[in-house]
Amino acid sequence: MKIVTKRLLSLMIQIKRSQMMKKATDQGFTHPEVVAYSQELDTLLNRYQDIA
Repeated sequence: MKIVTKRLLSLMIQIKRSQMMKKATDQGFTHPEVVAYSQELDTLLNRYQDIA
């Protein structure tokens, strides 16, 4: 498993959240890509919480 710093993980969360919100604005919150971004964001947030 790759070790990710808290700072890098925070940046990854910000980017994923931004991507998700842009796609949701364009396609709607129930679009499959938005749901996928949301799931990826959940994973990142869980990883962040684990190292916090």
